[in-house]
Amino acid sequence: MAHQHLHFKEDLAVEHTHGKQIRVSLAMVGTLAGGVLLISSSIARFIYGKGSFNPEFLAMVAAILLGAPIVLHAIKSIIQRQSHMDELVALAIIAAFATENYTTAGIVAFFMLLSELMESRTALGARASIESLIKLTPTRANLIQPSGSEKEIKVSDLEPGNCIRVRPGDNIPADGQVLRGLSSVNEATITGESLPVDKVPGMQVFAGTNNLTGMLDITVTKAGKDTTLGKVQTLIMEAEHTKIPIMRIIDRYVKWYTPTILMIAGIVLFFTGQVNSAITILIISCPCALILATPTAMVAAISASARLGVLVKNVADLEVAGRITAIVFDKTGTLTTGRLYVTKLTPAENIDPAELLAVAASAEQMSKHPAARALQEVAKEANLTLPPMDGFMETPGKGVTASVDSAGVIVGRDTFLKENNVDMNNITGPTMHEEQGYSTLYVAKNSRCIGWIGMQDKTRPQARHAVSELLNIGIKRITMLTGDRNEVANRVAAELGCTDFKANCLPQDKLSIVEQIKKDGHTVVVVGDGINDAPALAAGDLGIAMGAAGSDVAINSASIALLSDDLNRLPFLVKLSRKTRRIINWNLGFGGLFIVLGVIAAGLSWLTPIYASVLHFAGSLIVVFNSARLVRYGEDLDHEPHN
Repeated sequence: MAHQHLHFKEDLAVEHTHGKQIRVSLAMVGTLAGGVLLISSSIARFIYGKGSFNPEFLAMVAAILLGAPIVLHAIKSIIQRQSHMDELVALAIIAAFATENYTTAGIVAFFMLLSELMESRTALGARASIESLIKLTPTRANLIQPSGSEKEIKVSDLEPGNCIRVRPGDNIPADGQVLRGLSSVNEATITGESLPVDKVPGMQVFAGTNNLTGMLDITVTKAGKDTTLGKVQTLIMEAEHTKIPIMRIIDRYVKWYTPTILMIAGIVLFFTGQVNSAITILIISCPCALILATPTAMVAAISASARLGVLVKNVADLEVAGRITAIVFDKTGTLTTGRLYVTKLTPAENIDPAELLAVAASAEQMSKHPAARALQEVAKEANLTLPPMDGFMETPGKGVTASVDSAGVIVGRDTFLKENNVDMNNITGPTMHEEQGYSTLYVAKNSRCIGWIGMQDKTRPQARHAVSELLNIGIKRITMLTGDRNEVANRVAAELGCTDFKANCLPQDKLSIVEQIKKDGHTVVVVGDGINDAPALAAGDLGIAMGAAGSDVAINSASIALLSDDLNRLPFLVKLSRKTRRIINWNLGFGGLFIVLGVIAAGLSWLTPIYASVLHFAGSLIVVFNSARLVRYGEDLDHEPHN
C-alpha cells in the first residue's frame, strides 16, 4: 500500500505539471491572439486611416484581452497581501487605457505576458528535466515467481525481497542486488559516470539505470521513492525551493520597492506633467531581470551538478562550496579505494614466495577480513592451488590459526605470533616495512616464521589530479585524517600532495581537528564516505559524502553527496559554485543598472512606453540566456586526465 500511495503522489505531481503546461499553452494562445489584433489594428489604421472603420476598436479589444490577466493577477496579489511587482505594470496598463492609448496598453501587456510566458516555460523546462528522472524507471517489471515462471506486474507493486528479471536494453525498475547473470550497466543517470559498469552476482544495481548486454536476475532491496533515483529526484526538487542568503535579502526589501517606484513616477508626473513618462517608469522598473537573476542561475547550476552525480540538497550549500579555503579528507574509502592489495612478499631463507603465499591464503580462506580477501585475489591471479585447510580459528584484531596440510599455521601481527611462541629470529630487518608504510601479515608454519606479506590500500586513480587541481584553484589547506599508523599516513599524504595529515585519529579526534581548522579562520569542507564520518561531516561548514549511490546514511548525513567515487567532482563543484556566483552577480548588476538607467531615460522623456516594454523583454532574455550557460558546465569533465 505504501508504494501505491507514493506512486499516486508521483502521478499527482506529473498531473500538476501537465495542468501548468495546459495553462501556459492557453496563455500563449491568448497572447498570440492579442498580438494578432494589435497588428490588425495597425494595418487597419494604415489602410482605412480615420474612415468609417475605427482601428482603435481592435486596439482596445487587444488591450483588454492582453491586459486583463496582468491586472487580475495584480489584484489577486494585493488581496492575498503578496507582492509580485506585477502591480507596477498593471498600473501602467490601466493608466494607458484610461488615457485612451489602447495601442500602448496592448503592446506593453503583450511584451509583459511574453516575458512571463518565457519565465514559466523556463521553470517548466527545469521541472520537466527533473521529472524525466521518474520516467527513467519503467512502469512494468518482470517478477520471477517461486515456480520459476515470469509474471508482469506494476513497478508500484514491487516489494523488497522480490526477484525480478531485466533483459538487455531495459531500464532497471528498482534498486537491488544481482542474483544471477552477467551484464554491463549504464549508470550515468545515477553516478554521472559515462562508462558502463560490469555487473556480476552480489553487486548492487540502481533503479533507472540501463541494462546493456546480458540478462540479470535481481533481488529487490528498495522500490519506489525509497530507491536512490527516488531520493535524488526528491532532493533535487526540494533544492529548487531553497534560497541563498542574497535571495532572502531581496525578499526582505521587496515590500519597499513598489512604493518607492510609485513615488518616483508621481514626482516625474508632478514636475513634467508627462503621463507617458510616468507610465514608462512603471514599465521599465518592473524588475523581472532582478527577480530572474538568482533562481535561473541556481536551477541551471543544480541541473549541471545533478548531471554529473553531484547531489546538492540546499542551494545555500552550493554557495558555501565556492568560499571554502580548507578541505579535510578521510583517507580510507575516500582518498584510497578502501581495499587492501598485496604489494610485497618477503619469504624467509629457503622459503619459496609461492609457498609463503599459498600457506597464508589457505589459512585465511574462511576469514572475511579485507586482508584475507586480498590474499585470495592474488593467489587466484597467480593460479595457485591452495592446500587443504581445517581447524580454522580467528582472533579479531590479531590474526588466524589453522591447520594447512597437517601443519600448524598462524597468520597475523608480529605480536600475535610472539604470543604463540613463534621463533622470529630467522627474519632479517623485520621493521623495514614499517618505514615504507606497509600493513603487514606475518606467516608462521610449525612455530617458525616463514616470512611476511606487505599490503597497501591504493589511492584512487583520480586522487592526485584532484588534490593538485584543488590547490591550483586556491584551496589553501588540504588535510588528510586517518586511523592508520603514522608511516602509512605519511606515504599516502606525500603521494597525493596533501599539505598536512593526522594519523592514529579516533572519531572524536577528527571532530576536534575540524573545529581547530575552523578556529584558524578557514571555511572547511569535510569529505568522507558518510558512514563512519557522520559526526565530522556535520562539524564542517560543508559536509560532502563520497560514493553515496545506494547509501541512505551517506545521502542523509552530508550537505552534498557525490554519487560516484570520482574525486574530480570536487574541484568541479568548487568551480561551479564560483561561476554561479559570478553569473548571479552579473545578472543582479545588469538588472539593477537596467532599471536605474531606464528610470532616468523615462524621466527625461527619452523612452516611450512601447520601447520600455520591448527593452524589458530583452533584459529578461539576456538574464535567462546568461544563466543558461551553466547548464552545460562540466561537460568536459569525463575527458580530463585522471592521474
